[in-house]
Amino acid sequence: MQREYFQQLENLPDKTSIKLSEIIEHLAFNEQGLIPVIAQDATSKDILMFAWMNKASLIKTIDTKRMTYWSRSRNQLWIKGETSGHTQTVKSMAFDCDGDVILCQIDQVGAACHTGRPGCFYLNVNFEQAQVTILGDALV
Repeated sequence: MQREYFQQLENLPDKTSIKLSEIIEHLAFNEQGLIPVIAQDATSKDILMFAWMNKASLIKTIDTKRMTYWSRSRNQLWIKGETSGHTQTVKSMAFDCDGDVILCQIDQVGAACHTGRPGCFYLNVNFEQAQVTILGDALV
């Protein structure tokens, strides 16, 4: 049903408005009730991190404009920066064409990665040399 719902959206003209609550009801949360979220820097467009949201964290993010994820390791809501001070404020949110991924453009204060680096994707593959190079110095 979710797939068919998003296929129907493909035929709607640009600038068509749909209630946010309707879209949320059709999102493809997995068996654990989670959906992947990509956090992208709103200015540089760098991909900073990947995490998970459940419906409660998605709604809290929408209501507060502060990125709120679901921590699988702690089994609880996780407001980014609540303890570290490295906050993420939502500037825009979009859903992909299948309703199974969320993209949030954010303003990042401090490091996005728990390692202290600006973003989590700092292990860069060099295909020719079959090596991985660490890029992205820690901010702290």
